[in-house]
Amino acid sequence: MAFKKYINIFLLLAFQLGYLEWGKNGHLFMFQAEWEIILKSRTSWMAALHPFIIVPLSGVIMILITLFQKKPGRTLSLVGLGCMSLIMLMLLFIGFMVPNFKMILSVIPFFIAGFLLLRAHWKREVVSAI
Repeated sequence: MAFKKYINIFLLLAFQLGYLEWGKNGHLFMFQAEWEIILKSRTSWMAALHPFIIVPLSGVIMILITLFQKKPGRTLSLVGLGCMSLIMLMLLFIGFMVPNFKMILSVIPFFIAGFLLLRAHWKREVVSAI
């Protein structure tokens, strides 16, 4: 059980390290983007109503919820992973298109954590009635 929690913690930390770079001076880590979204949503909540904002943040919230569960939920963990993967796949795609190796390298820990999470939840646990 503790192993799944550690994987979820690793997933959250790896998500925060996602890196986006644009133009000459534009760059941002995911934790900086989340902080800016929180600050902007306090004054104008309409600024946060975009699928590329709502879906990954809901994934972060789902993974955070699993950290407070006695036994991390399989469905909540996998749906949270899927939601966060949306933006990380976009970062990976942009990294390959530009090419920007910083962006590509920043998403590798997330996908390693995602793979470990999938392996940990691969088989359903059978509960015996006896």
